[in-house]
Amino acid sequence: MLVDIVKVLAGLGLLVVAGDWLVKGAVNLALRLGIPALVVGLTVVAFGTSAPEMMVSVAAVLDHKPAIALGNVIGSNTANILLVLGLPALISAIRTDEHDLRESWMMMIGASLLFILLAFLGPIRWPQALILLAALALILGRQIGQAMAHRRGRAEEEEELEGADAGMGGAKIALFLVLGLIGLPLGADFLVDGASGIARAAGIPEAVIGLTLVAIGTSLPELATSITAARKGQADVALGNVIGSNIFNLLAILGVAGLFGPLPVPEGMKHLDLWVMLGASLLIAPFLFRRRPFTKVTGIGFTALYAIYVVALMAAGG
Repeated sequence: MLVDIVKVLAGLGLLVVAGDWLVKGAVNLALRLGIPALVVGLTVVAFGTSAPEMMVSVAAVLDHKPAIALGNVIGSNTANILLVLGLPALISAIRTDEHDLRESWMMMIGASLLFILLAFLGPIRWPQALILLAALALILGRQIGQAMAHRRGRAEEEEELEGADAGMGGAKIALFLVLGLIGLPLGADFLVDGASGIARAAGIPEAVIGLTLVAIGTSLPELATSITAARKGQADVALGNVIGSNIFNLLAILGVAGLFGPLPVPEGMKHLDLWVMLGASLLIAPFLFRRRPFTKVTGIGFTALYAIYVVALMAAGG
């Protein structure tokens, strides 16, 4: 099992670094091609930051381990809300009155309900995958349209875009892209192999490993970013990132993974994990609609709920 643990750690590290390289290369290539920074931020950056999770899910499908692919996404969405919002709230209150995220939240709930419906209708195959990707295209189209309509007064957007570097040369952009495109599948392969080995050695179903170890691992960059922001008194940035990430996880990652092979949803996920994911998503509604902050008490509650969920999964899996 030691070798498998090393594979998991190496895979996670490679995914984080390679994902960062890919984002930097793709952002600067898009800007050099004349694509508006606003559009780049909503598309290239969003896809790039989700690339590690996407590669893990695709690698799992190709390796005939679809339960890990599904667990990665469903578990990540649950962890994003209960952990990525819960832990920073312990450090600093997360305000909800500075940005109106109600429509984005409704899109997240819509994406969750769409996936749950498709999960109960049968395995996620290419037709269902195309439905998920079509829903993503509609959401992106609306977001880009709204963003472009409110673009006035944003002269500094080029400098604010994550990963943008006006002085980056073509050779450096190409190097970042190549390293990212090579590193991501390698990291994903290490992570999936290591996670599968741990599951076999510990006698735990692969779905449980996907919902816990893989899901938490691929959510670590978002968690680290949110905790850093909370320490700087900017914990509110985590809320928009979590909602956007959850939408991409369901529609983009599972949509792409479903094109590479069928994704049969285990009965355990249908009876528990899908509803935990949806329930966690619904928990943040009162805060958004009443414009109330996530306090330390909220953080304790969210973190405790996640701990109870993981313990229940391990107990059931064992």
